[in-house]
Amino acid sequence: MEELITINILIADRTYRVKVAIKDEEVVRKTLKMINDKILEFKTQFAGKDMQDYLAMVILWYATQNQASPDGGVSDTILDTLGKMELQLDKALENN
Repeated sequence: MEELITINILIADRTYRVKVAIKDEEVVRKTLKMINDKILEFKTQFAGKDMQDYLAMVILWYATQNQASPDGGVSDTILDTLGKMELQLDKALENN
């Protein structure tokens, strides 16, 4: 079994504690930076929207980027990591 570490992540002004494999931490942090940078970009371009609108725009942008990539998508490792993050976020939201 792979060793997991707990990290605090910030997405759209909310903090979550998630567990990730040590080898995936850097990828997760880079992905978070890209997501938050894109949210900031959309906030600048489309003032007056709420955070859910910005998150929806980022999701659409991200999915479109993956479809346009030459290899047809993202690696299995990244998909696994995103799936684990989604589960952790769902758990965190249930507890709030």
